[in-house]
Amino acid sequence: MDWLKDLFGTHKPIIGMLHLHALPGDPHYDAAGGMDAVIEHARADLAAMQDGGIDAIMFSNEASLPYLTKTERVTATSMARVIGELRSEVKVTFGVNVLWDPIASLDVAAATGAAFVREVFTGAYASDFGVWAPNSGEALRHRKTVGAESARLFFNILPESAVYLGERKLEDIARSTVFNNRPDALCVSGLTAGAETSTQALQVVKEAAPDVPLFANTGVRVSNVREQLAIADGAIVGSSLKRDGHTWNEVDTKRVKGLMSVVKELRK
Repeated sequence: MDWLKDLFGTHKPIIGMLHLHALPGDPHYDAAGGMDAVIEHARADLAAMQDGGIDAIMFSNEASLPYLTKTERVTATSMARVIGELRSEVKVTFGVNVLWDPIASLDVAAATGAAFVREVFTGAYASDFGVWAPNSGEALRHRKTVGAESARLFFNILPESAVYLGERKLEDIARSTVFNNRPDALCVSGLTAGAETSTQALQVVKEAAPDVPLFANTGVRVSNVREQLAIADGAIVGSSLKRDGHTWNEVDTKRVKGLMSVVKELRK
């Protein structure tokens, strides 16, 4: 677990989601505002999270709905542009996630120097995006090819909007994922962004893979962060940091400060 503190400067780190607005090629892209508008919204959310004391951030194309499991090239290049424009303003550790494309995520990490990547690297799922079957062997080889080996890999093994094909117990999925892929961390999610992660699921994964850092991936908020971090080694937080706790609103510095205040007390 030592690498967590080395990377994030603390134990029980909180990673804030920097949800980008829809990008070129996305159904809801604002062509009138263009990329300048995307960058300015991202700049404002970045400042709000850093002013609120967040430990780290993760750039994500959250508004690229409905998601692709193999994204168009313009998505990764647009994300790289946003990160490049804001790079000098980023004061905390940052990661990336191109939803839901492991290869594109690694490409963006290589281009921007991201310290970690969150993705669905393994498994086979029936999902809102069709049958979802990422190839971790291909992704890990691509990571080496593009020189992104320094980026820590967060494996989302219970992803949103999907159910595992076949009858496999969660503890078996966790154990085999660790054996076959050597992930740096595991993530467990609720149904969608903002939906609370099951503490029972967290406990199952933690007991199955006690030596691998575990992150609560969705739905962490002031009211449940004590319970979630009693099991998990960190959390990835998005919706609860937004105005009124709504996923598509702007980040509210007061809400960031409120959550981080509770987390700092827990760390004591």
